[in-house]
Amino acid sequence: MRIITGKYKGRHFDIPRSFKARPTTDFAKENIFNVLTGYLDFEGATALDLFSGTGSITLELLSRGCSQVVSVELDRDHHRFIQQCLQKLSQGDGSFVTSQISQNNRPPVTALRGDVFRFVKSCKQQFDFIFADPPYALKELPTITDLIFEKGLLKPEGIFVFEHGKDHDFSAHPHFVEHRCYGSVNFSIFR
Repeated sequence: MRIITGKYKGRHFDIPRSFKARPTTDFAKENIFNVLTGYLDFEGATALDLFSGTGSITLELLSRGCSQVVSVELDRDHHRFIQQCLQKLSQGDGSFVTSQISQNNRPPVTALRGDVFRFVKSCKQQFDFIFADPPYALKELPTITDLIFEKGLLKPEGIFVFEHGKDHDFSAHPHFVEHRCYGSVNFSIFR
C-alpha cells in the first residue's frame, strides 16, 4: 500500500498477509482521487473515512492536506495497523503528530475503533468529504448512503464517495452524481 500524492507521496506500508481487509488498489485510488480534484480541494478540508480497513484512504487524505481526518474501523488488528502507520508518518519527518491541534482545535487525525453504524448515528459533526468502503458482502451496505444523508454528516457542498461491488447500483439515489469503475472496484459519488 502506498500514498499516491501529497506531503507523504511515495510512502509504502506493508499490510500483514493475515488481514481480512482488501485495500483499495493503488490504481483505483489514484483514478478516483484524480476525479475528485474536480469536485473538492482537499487542502484544509475535513474528512471522514468509514470502514477504514488498512487506513489507505485516511493516509491519502492526510497527505493531501486535510485539516482533520476521522477514521472509523471496527477490527482491532486493522485499527492497530492504522495507528502504527500514523506513528510511522509522525516519525518520518517529525511534522505530523496525532496529538497536534489544528486550526479547529482538533487533532489532524482521529483513528477510532468502533462500529460505523453507531458512529454515524451519534456523530454531530459535518464533513467536506466522506469515504466509505464497507465489506462488499455487508448486508446493510445498501442502507449506508441513506444513513449518511439522513444524519446530515455531509456539508452542503461536500462529496461522499461510496466504494462497492458491481452488484449495487445507486444511480437512482437523489444525491447521486456519477459512477466510476476501475477494474472490479466501483465508486458511486454523491453530493
